[in-house]
Amino acid sequence: MSWKPALFEYVSAANARETEPVADETLLPAERARLRRLAASYADRGAKPLGCDTRLIVRREREREREVVADLELRRTVYVRTRGVEHAEERVDRERVTLQRTEGGAWAVVRAEPIVQERHAGGPASGFGDAGAPGARTAPFLNERVLVRSYSEGWERASLYDREAARDYAERHWNEPNPQFIHFDVDCTNYVSQCLYAGGAPMAYSAGRESGWWYRGRSGSREHWSYSWSVAHALHWYLMGGRNEGLAADRVPAPEDLAIGDVICYDFDGDGRFEHSAIVTGADGSGMPLVNAHTTNSRARYWDYRDSYAWTDRTDYRFFRIRDRF
Repeated sequence: MSWKPALFEYVSAANARETEPVADETLLPAERARLRRLAASYADRGAKPLGCDTRLIVRREREREREVVADLELRRTVYVRTRGVEHAEERVDRERVTLQRTEGGAWAVVRAEPIVQERHAGGPASGFGDAGAPGARTAPFLNERVLVRSYSEGWERASLYDREAARDYAERHWNEPNPQFIHFDVDCTNYVSQCLYAGGAPMAYSAGRESGWWYRGRSGSREHWSYSWSVAHALHWYLMGGRNEGLAADRVPAPEDLAIGDVICYDFDGDGRFEHSAIVTGADGSGMPLVNAHTTNSRARYWDYRDSYAWTDRTDYRFFRIRDRF
């Protein structure tokens, strides 16, 4: 008997639970907890899920006589109505599912877990190399659209944050990484930085990766970037920096104070270390932010992330309004 019908049944049931999040006791504990949070989130925001489509791609499978481990990509689109306004929330979940064959010969899913956790403080863990060493600096990426004069004439840049351009970039690359930049398994902050840069935010170069906000071109076979460009906690502190020029932000108290192109940082454990970043790309019918993000690639996702396995009741947020003038 093939294990694939059991897998298809698992995916079909999971698809249905996105719009009817009932925490059945037969489910794995982490999924039960996630569904309870999702149901509460829908209720709190006055949202009604209308339907869900899920496309399954099996990326890898390892078969044994009585066990199969399969790496899945689940491309979900959830249709939601809030105060009469409909929108589609998209995300790409990557799961590792374990199926086992019972004594009677039937297959059943016994374990399912995210392949890459959104609760991940470190960001890219290697490849920094000698980014701060003399001679390592290469020509920076230039976005000609945000230059007042061409590069050959000087470095003067446009001074206003183009929020629509940041959003358009976020929409274009939410699930298709820009090949001009390196892409990480934990890519959330790298993606947000690219969006900010596409909106006209100027890179702040420094001799070492511990300061500034920058991404350098390739030097030989190696890439170089600042921690603040690629690590959530470092970007959080960079935006908290209170600088008066370049990329700067003001912390605001509530998500409804945010606009397109603003940033949310997430501390899922509530321990003061921020592990995830997302960029605001729209709003639902209640005026609450919808965000795009990487790691779990997401488009128009509700800002609070209670649908994530990473979320805990200790989750803390930082809401950053990007200043309009650089």
